[in-house]
Amino acid sequence: MTELIVRGGTIITAQGSVSADIAVDGGRITAIAPELNGATREIDARGLVVLPGLIDIHVHFNEPGRTGWEGGATGSRALAAGGGTVFFDMPLNSSPCTVGPKEFDQKRAALEQSSITDFGLWGGIIPGNCSAIAELAARGVIGFKAFMADSGLPEFPRCDDHTLAEGMREAAKLQLPVAVHAEDHELVSALASSAISASRTGIRHFLDSRPVKAELMAIQRASLLAAETGAKLHIVHVSSGSGVVAALEARARGVNISIETCPHYLFFTEEDMERIGPLAKCAPPLRNTRERDALWNALLHNQVDVVASDHSPAPPEMKRDTDFFRIWGGIAGVQSTLAVLLTAGHQDRGMPLSCIAEMTASWPARRFGLAHKGGIVVGNDADLVLVNLSQPYKLQKNDLLQLHKMSPYIGRSFCGAVCQTLLRGHPIFAEGKIVAASKGRFISANNT
Repeated sequence: MTELIVRGGTIITAQGSVSADIAVDGGRITAIAPELNGATREIDARGLVVLPGLIDIHVHFNEPGRTGWEGGATGSRALAAGGGTVFFDMPLNSSPCTVGPKEFDQKRAALEQSSITDFGLWGGIIPGNCSAIAELAARGVIGFKAFMADSGLPEFPRCDDHTLAEGMREAAKLQLPVAVHAEDHELVSALASSAISASRTGIRHFLDSRPVKAELMAIQRASLLAAETGAKLHIVHVSSGSGVVAALEARARGVNISIETCPHYLFFTEEDMERIGPLAKCAPPLRNTRERDALWNALLHNQVDVVASDHSPAPPEMKRDTDFFRIWGGIAGVQSTLAVLLTAGHQDRGMPLSCIAEMTASWPARRFGLAHKGGIVVGNDADLVLVNLSQPYKLQKNDLLQLHKMSPYIGRSFCGAVCQTLLRGHPIFAEGKIVAASKGRFISANNT
C-alpha cells in the first residue's frame, strides 16, 4: 500500500500544470496520475496548487557562532513557512567562516542538529585559502563565495583580482561554481569615504555611494576572469536590469555565467528604502523604479536564472544608528520569496507558475547537481509546497518564524498562502505551525 497520496491538486512543473494525485513511498514520488488509490495517509490538495519546494541558494543562517543574529533552527523554520525545503548557507556570517575543512565540519555538524530542512553549504574564497579549496570540495561544498567589495567582516576579506582568479582556476578544476558579490571595491570605497568625511551619512548618501555602475564594473571584471580561467560564474543578488544586461553580454561571449536576483529588488525601490529605513538596507542597495522594472522585464523574458532570498538578519541594536553607513546591511526575507513571486509576479504581471517553479526549484537543482530535487516528477524527493492562490493575507510580525521579527515585508499584502510544506513527503509546516518530526539532511552535488 502506498504510504501517502497528495490528492487532487494542480501540480506545477517547469513545463506547465496538471491536475492529478501524487503518490509517495520512501520519501520519493512514485506516481503522478488522476485518482490514485490505496494509501495509508492522504493530504487533500483539492483547490490548491502544488509547487516543488523552494531551494533557496543564498541565506545567512550564521551557524555556528552568530546564532544571536539567526540560527539554523529559526532560519529553517522560517524557510519552511515560506514554502522552502532546501537552503544553501553562505560561508559568512558564521563564526568561524567556512573557509577550510575544519570550519566546514563545524558548520555541517551544527546545522544537522538544528535545521528542519535539507541544506547545502557554500565554501569561501579569501586571500590565503586557495590551498583549502580542494579539501572543501571533497567535503561536499556546493560552490565557493567571494566578495569583490568589503564584506563587512574582517575575518572574510574581499578578494583582489589575483586572489579571485586563483580561486576561480581551482574551482574550475573541480567543476564547482564561484559566486561573487559584484560591486567595485575602489569605486564604492572612494564614494563612501568622500560622503562620510563630509558628514553626509544619511540614506540618500548611502544610496549614492553604491551606484549601479559599481555593479556593472564588477560583473564585467568577474566575467573576464571567468573567461580566462574557465570557471562557472554565479553573480549573486543582481540588483538592476542593467546588471542583468552586463551578465547576458558576458554569456553571449561564451562565459558560463548564471544570474541571481532577490525578492527585495523586485518588490521595493530606493524610495521605499528612504521610507522604511534600516530594515531595507542592503548591498547592493535597492534601485530606482526604472531599474526595478527592467529587472522584472528580464525575469519575464527568462533572462534571470534564480530568485533567492539573501536572508541576512542582524540583532535590533545593529539596525540602529544615526550614521546610516554604520548600520548592518542585510534584509530578512527568507519567508517572503514565494509570496513576492506569487503576488508581484504571477498576480500583478502574469508570470506563469511554471516559471516560478523553474527559478526557485528546477534551475537550482540542475545548476548545482542535486539529484532527486527540484521538480515534481517520479523518482524525485517529495519536496512539495501546497498553496491557496485565492487566499490573501497581510504579513504580520507574529507570522514571522525567524529569530528577530524584523522585515521590510511586515504590513504588506500578499496573495497565495502556504498551507503545507512537505520534505520527502513529511509535513514540516502546516496551517501556520511547524510540525516537523525530524531534522533535515546535508546534501551535496549528486548526493542527496
